[in-house]
Amino acid sequence: MVISSVVHHHSVWGHWTQLRWLMNFHRRTMVQWSTAPAQWTLKQKEPVLMPWGASPQSRRALHPASPSFQEVMLTSERYNVQRLPFSHVSNDDVAFFECLMPGRVITNPEELKPFNVDWLKSVQGCSKLLLKPQTAAEVSQVLRYCHERNLAVNPQGGNTGLVGGSVPVFDEIILSTVLMSQIISFDKVSGILVCQAGCILENLNQYLEEKGFIMPLDLGAKGSCHIGGNVATNAGGLRLLRYGSLRGTVLGLEVVLADGSVLDCLASLRKDNTGYDLKQLFIGSEGTLGVITAVSILCPQKPKAVNLAFLGCQSFTQVLKTFTTCRAMLGEILSAYEFMDDKCMELVKRHLKLSNPVTGSPFYVLIETSGSNSTHDEEKLNNFLEKVMISGLVTDGTVATDEKKIKMLWSLRERITEALTHDGYVYKYDISLPVGKLYDLVTDTRARLGQCAKNVVGYGHLGSGRVLEESLRLSSSEVPFYK
Repeated sequence: MVISSVVHHHSVWGHWTQLRWLMNFHRRTMVQWSTAPAQWTLKQKEPVLMPWGASPQSRRALHPASPSFQEVMLTSERYNVQRLPFSHVSNDDVAFFECLMPGRVITNPEELKPFNVDWLKSVQGCSKLLLKPQTAAEVSQVLRYCHERNLAVNPQGGNTGLVGGSVPVFDEIILSTVLMSQIISFDKVSGILVCQAGCILENLNQYLEEKGFIMPLDLGAKGSCHIGGNVATNAGGLRLLRYGSLRGTVLGLEVVLADGSVLDCLASLRKDNTGYDLKQLFIGSEGTLGVITAVSILCPQKPKAVNLAFLGCQSFTQVLKTFTTCRAMLGEILSAYEFMDDKCMELVKRHLKLSNPVTGSPFYVLIETSGSNSTHDEEKLNNFLEKVMISGLVTDGTVATDEKKIKMLWSLRERITEALTHDGYVYKYDISLPVGKLYDLVTDTRARLGQCAKNVVGYGHLGSGRVLEESLRLSSSEVPFYK
C-alpha cells in the first residue's frame, strides 16, 4: 500500500449498447452488465449507468514534478552529512574519460541538473561529471580507474526512484546506463530474454509482445525506468502477485565490481543447482556492491484475455475480505490487486483531470485478471462480482476489457504519485506490515500530523501476500514532522 501525506507548499466514457441482463438479488441488490466489450457497470440498489471521461495515457510513465531544480536543497546541507575523503575530479580525470568515450562525457552544469535531482525533487547532489558508457568493458575501465584514483561513483538508471537513492549526495561521478540499451538475445521456446541494463522496461515489453511474451515486471514508471535499476532495487511492481519477485524471474546477471572486475553470471538456464547463487547478492543491492550491466530474465507468455475491474468498498475491512474472496474465486487468472482511498481519487481528479467511473466510496480496488481463455475468465469474474455484490463487500464498480479503457483505469492508480506532487513536497516511506493492520498506519499518521499535513493518503499493492508495500508521502517545506 502507499500512504501519502502532502502538506502545505511553502512557496462519457460509456459506449453503451443494449442491456444484457438485469438481476435482482434478494430484492435489494442489482447487478447490471452491458454487451459493450469494453466495460460493465455494477451498482448496488439502483442500476445507474456511469458516464465518465478520461484522456488515454499511451505511455505509463512518471511525469515531471512541479518544483524547479533551484528550489531543491542540497542533500548534504539538508541532512548535515560530511563528505568522505574521496578524491576530487580533476581536468586529467576528465581528459581520461573523454579519451575512453568521446562525446559521452558531460560536464555542462545545465545538462547535469536533471541527473543531480531525484524525480520527487526532494534531494540534490552536485556532481560535475556524467559518464555514458555503452558496454560492460567501458564500465569496467571507468570503475578500475576510479578505484585507483579513489573517486566516488554513483550508478544511475532511469532516475525514476522515489527515495532519493539514484542521485549523488556530493560530487560523485554519475555513471549512467542510458546508452546501454541493447537486446542481446531472446529464446522464443524458453521465453528467456538477455539484455543490457539500460533497456527501458516499456521498450522491452513492446519488443516481447510482438513475439507473444511480456515482461514479468510492470511499473508506473515503465516508460522511463531501466531494467538494471529495477533489478538493483528489487522492484516489486504490479505483476508480483502473478509472476513473483525479480529474485525468482532473474536468471543471471553481468556485474562490474568496484575494482573493475567483471562478474559474468549471465546464465540463461532456469535450473542451475551448482555452486553459490551469486546473482542474489546484487538483486536489491542498489549499486553498493557493483554495477549491473546485463540481465537474463524469464518472461511469461502474453495473456490472450485481460479484464480489469474497478470496484468501490465502504471500509478497509471490506477491501481485505474482497481480496480473500478474489483469491479464492479467481485463482490462477488473478494478476493484480491494488487498492486506494478516496483522497487519492480526489487528488487525481483535481490535479490531473482524470475522471473516476466509480464515485462515493471511501475505498477502491483495482483487480486485473489475465489468462488464455476469455470465456473461461469472464465466467469466473462474473461469478466473483455477483458474490461480492450480493454479500455487500462491493457497492459499485465498472469492468473494462478494451485495451484503451484498461489503460484509463490503470492511470487512476499509477498517476497518484504525480498528483501528490502538485500539492507540495512529498515524503514517501515503504513499510511492510500485516495487511490487517495496514490502514491503521494511515489513520494514525493523519491523527499525529493534524493540520500540518495537507493530505495523508493510502494506496498500493494488496496482492503481494500477507504484507503490503506501503509508502508514506508527506509534504512540507517548513514543518518537521518527526523529531
